[in-house]
Amino acid sequence: MVLGIGIDIIEIERIKKSVDKFGDHFLNKIFTKTEIEYCLSKANKYQHLAARFAAKESIAKALSFSGENGFSWQDIEIYNEKNGMPKVKLSGKLKILVGEDKQLQITMSHSDHYVTCSALLQKI
Repeated sequence: MVLGIGIDIIEIERIKKSVDKFGDHFLNKIFTKTEIEYCLSKANKYQHLAARFAAKESIAKALSFSGENGFSWQDIEIYNEKNGMPKVKLSGKLKILVGEDKQLQITMSHSDHYVTCSALLQKI
């Protein structure tokens, strides 16, 4: 049973401008240490940062069924499996909210200028 769906699209340039303007403050507010290290190691770091930002936004939208507020962006961590498939690791309030009886899946896509992500939350 589907409990929530979320989608987000963002301009890669918007993330670049935020990083240029706010630097580490922006990075540390939105991303986990692992996400920052991964993205900054890539040739197109802003594309990878934008993908994770869009993923977090789409996940927040998919989880809105609960009315839960007050989570930290670091409670959502996006990583890639060896085959490149994006996965989500939740912690804090969000891990408790989703629990063991729900599954959260995401998919990401990008072009030269935009990144999009969709999230699906379902009861298993």
